[in-house]
Amino acid sequence: MSFDLTRKEPQQPTPPSAGCNGNGVAVLPSMATAHRLRLNPNTEHKPETYEGLQLEFSPLLFSSLERYLPPPMLSLSRDSKLNYMRDIILRYSPEGERTRVQRHREYRQKIISHYQPLHRELYAMHASNFFVPSFLKAINENKEESFRSIMAEPTLGVFTFEMLQPHFCELLLSEVENFEKWVHETKFRIMRPNTMNKFGAVLDDFGLETMLDKLMEDFIRPISKVFFSDVGGSTLDSHHGFVVEYGIDRDVELGNFGLFPCSRTCSSSSRAP
Repeated sequence: MSFDLTRKEPQQPTPPSAGCNGNGVAVLPSMATAHRLRLNPNTEHKPETYEGLQLEFSPLLFSSLERYLPPPMLSLSRDSKLNYMRDIILRYSPEGERTRVQRHREYRQKIISHYQPLHRELYAMHASNFFVPSFLKAINENKEESFRSIMAEPTLGVFTFEMLQPHFCELLLSEVENFEKWVHETKFRIMRPNTMNKFGAVLDDFGLETMLDKLMEDFIRPISKVFFSDVGGSTLDSHHGFVVEYGIDRDVELGNFGLFPCSRTCSSSSRAP
């Protein structure tokens, strides 16, 4: 199982004009004229959660961008911050990208509304059932020495460690097999994980996005914050969770060329007979 975690550097915007933000939401004149986003994130700030809202973009993107808001804005209501950040994102997001995001959202919704999960316990985070005790202990202590105590570094910048419970891996593989069976029976055309693989599935596309959001936010970010702080490890805002399958009658190698537009990758190997 592989999680490709990406972070997009927000560009320095010009804040919305004073009075309102174009959505009928008032904007403080001082905010509109005197404040810009921070150049570096406030890693000590605990951002709001934007889960459950009808948004054009990932809730994690708003949580991440909130760390770049000027200090006076952090005490405003969630709605005020949300509308301010939404205006910024829309201003710098090309129309073609917004259209692509909307179509992908509709594609996912079509799958989720028809596919019946086999193991519903996978669709919400249950840390004690998902992770091995040594990993949870290191996360709870949240110190570099704790992380390093469970890790090996076979080459510079590459860290290996035990993370997932075997039973969790078995359930996940079973869920993917069930999804593939549904795809075959319904003849639903799905998007494969990347440009190199013809076999595999994007976990986010059939309902696991919320669980993976939680995994990235609470269990990957603490590690990337320590070891990859110089490349935005503390402000991860999106992910691409997927599984790929290799075998004689499946993909047999990675191939000669593929696209992985991510800044950090967390990979887990699960073998099935």
